[in-house]
Amino acid sequence: MAKMKAVQVPKAGADFEIVEREIPEPGPGHVRIRVQACGVCHGDVVTKEGFMPGITYPRGPGHEVAGVIDEAGPGVTQWKKGQRVGVGWQGGQDGTCLACRRGDFGNCANLKICGLSYDGGYQEYMVAPVEALAQMPESLDAAEAGPLMCAGMTTFNSLRHSGALPSDLVAVQGIGGLGHLGIQFAKKFGYRVAAVGRGSENSALAKKLGADIYIDSAATDPAAELQKLGGARVILATAPSGKAMSTLVGGLGVNGTLLVVGASIDPIEVAPNQILMGKKNIQGWASGIPTDSEDTLRFAEMTGVRPMIEKYPLAKAAEGYARMMSGKAEFRVVLTM
Repeated sequence: MAKMKAVQVPKAGADFEIVEREIPEPGPGHVRIRVQACGVCHGDVVTKEGFMPGITYPRGPGHEVAGVIDEAGPGVTQWKKGQRVGVGWQGGQDGTCLACRRGDFGNCANLKICGLSYDGGYQEYMVAPVEALAQMPESLDAAEAGPLMCAGMTTFNSLRHSGALPSDLVAVQGIGGLGHLGIQFAKKFGYRVAAVGRGSENSALAKKLGADIYIDSAATDPAAELQKLGGARVILATAPSGKAMSTLVGGLGVNGTLLVVGASIDPIEVAPNQILMGKKNIQGWASGIPTDSEDTLRFAEMTGVRPMIEKYPLAKAAEGYARMMSGKAEFRVVLTM
């Protein structure tokens, strides 16, 4: 049997190891993907550290996959060999639970997650169910497309469902892996964009990405600054800090929404009066389904939105992961095959 290189976590909390495996065969309803690139996302911590019950090890992480279908399994007719595809966090659903019966596949009670439920993109070939696949435009570079499958899709999808309309004030908190894409999408959607970051050194980059206004939260009260601008219709909270998000609630305008996409374990603290007056909201938004990824990829292709990336070869996955965890990457780490 032909062999391939793969990076796996042997057990929860263990270091990555590079192994040689047999190239897998796709079963019914599945395809084999020749991985061209895979983004390294903070969500990979869940696999690495075993933060979710039910993960079987060894397990290969990776849910920002860009590649080409190498072989279609039995019964697969709608996807063809040679077709460019991506796989994101949403790795499949049972189709039978109440959420699925209502068409809400993202909240499936038995959700499959790429890189947790089955081996993800930290390998040269992977197998995925057809319901996890997103069509990928031919013009997109694989290394740039990978992060759009998770970080890009999450910011795109949350903003387009936020209720904000063109010319509304939309603030993006954090200029990192999620935020630098959120600023770009917000500008392309026609919003008046205020970027909120820590330190004056982020101002030039924020404006280059499309921000109309930069607010330095280390030097000013960001909520007060947003109120001077009329109050935000939406604040997209991308930096994983409940404390930082809490300071922004006062910057919401009437019917404004704090839209939380940055995962954090510390609480968001809000006084009831802060949201009672003006009917303000706090909403979480997690990822999306493969058709949302397709919409993201098409929109990015049309408008020129692209992630800023740092590339690492598969053999240096541990180094790339450490770079991502350091918070110093600018801004998405991508493994290339």
